[in-house]
Amino acid sequence: MTSASLGRRFGAIIYDSLLVFALMFLGTLPFIAVRRGQPVDPGNIPLQLTLLLIAYLFFTVFWSHYGRTLGMQSWRLQLETADGGRPGFGAITVRFFAAIISWLPAGLGFWWQLWDKDGLTWHDRWSGTRLQYYPKTDQ
Repeated sequence: MTSASLGRRFGAIIYDSLLVFALMFLGTLPFIAVRRGQPVDPGNIPLQLTLLLIAYLFFTVFWSHYGRTLGMQSWRLQLETADGGRPGFGAITVRFFAAIISWLPAGLGFWWQLWDKDGLTWHDRWSGTRLQYYPKTDQ
């Protein structure tokens, strides 16, 4: 096992983004139905909160139950604590919101991994978690 590379992280992010966007599409349907097909204002606070909740539940449920999302599984990544255990709900919640902050300055929180002595991102550090890469073993 080794620390997950930036490329693997981005691969998993792309995969998971497709899944989250599909769920968000479904979550938007009730808002469209209520307006009878009329456009929904993107600034609609209940809609924005619903979309945030969908993303939050997607990541926290997968991380808490399996230690990985479907995208992370495809790229053989596992979310762990510093001692190799499964992170608790508090750490997972901090990681989710810290990852949003990591995206804000042009993804600097992710790019930080390239300079970090341990290869960690901002949200890895702030949540006390890390992504480990588990290479395929020949059997």
